[in-house]
Amino acid sequence: MSIKVTALAKHFDKQKAVDGISFEAKPGRILGFLGPNGAGKSTTMRMLTGYMIPTSGTASLCGYDTQTQGIELKRIMGYLPENTPLYLDMYVKEFLLFVANTYQLKNAVLKVNEIIKKVGLTAEQHKKIAMLSKGYKQRVGLAQAIIHDPEVLILDEPTSGLDPNQLSEIRELIKSLGKDKTVILSTHIMQEVEAVCDDVIIIHKGCIVANAAIAELKKKHELASLEEIFKKLTS
Repeated sequence: MSIKVTALAKHFDKQKAVDGISFEAKPGRILGFLGPNGAGKSTTMRMLTGYMIPTSGTASLCGYDTQTQGIELKRIMGYLPENTPLYLDMYVKEFLLFVANTYQLKNAVLKVNEIIKKVGLTAEQHKKIAMLSKGYKQRVGLAQAIIHDPEVLILDEPTSGLDPNQLSEIRELIKSLGKDKTVILSTHIMQEVEAVCDDVIIIHKGCIVANAAIAELKKKHELASLEEIFKKLTS
């Protein structure tokens, strides 16, 4: 099991942002982490990636504990945060080479060239990141998340700011990555989950209200669309 979460909780004073959730994610299947704004999605992603310490509970990625094995965790994990932190004064290719060298990748220049082509940044590679549109900045963020070929990929709102053409391309890329990796995709967009994911977790007010394969969830609730199920469980 690539991701295992047990009774994970995060409290901010009296507010229970995440309230003792448990779930697992497997390689070869893309898990959609779906919920309204403020449901606890990004807080969960930050705890899974080791950037936020939980109030209680545990999480592990490929057997590495998120609280005690941070260095090992970073080697096997790729993370695209909701607001992608980028060095805006660097050029696209320069930044990705910097990331590749940080991971001490062999043939770093070759890796960078491959990833630029993979995420559709060829025409933008010699531009400063500050000059890019939001959609292209998002592509740079995705490139830095996958450049070291991680086993686990955690994507928080990965298609934010993309136009319809870019949306289709990035969705296809995520689906191809999900064939041999464990991928969690956090979003509040139903169509995103239906288009890309195999399984779905619906989180509401810090609690999991559904956790199943999308087809099974629709069958259980006898509803045609994920949107109807979402409304039913989060209203």
